[in-house]
Amino acid sequence: MRQATRGAILAFLAVMLCRDAGAQSLGTITGSAKDPSGAVLPGVTVEVSSPALIEKVRTATTDSAGLYRIVNLPRGPTR
Repeated sequence: MRQATRGAILAFLAVMLCRDAGAQSLGTITGSAKDPSGAVLPGVTVEVSSPALIEKVRTATTDSAGLYRIVNLPRGPTR
């Protein structure tokens, strides 16, 4: 009986910890900016917005190769 109770408690804690871990996942958006001819565009401002962001909008600027990276983006609302 005691082992069954211990097993039930451990199972409950595992489910709760997995649920909390999933809610805390963060994402990253990466990409490149190019003009219609395919030439890279350095110095371009890339903007993302979401109600999940505290600041509502986050920006990044492309580097000399036209690449950008926006990190630590929280999960947005699900439908």
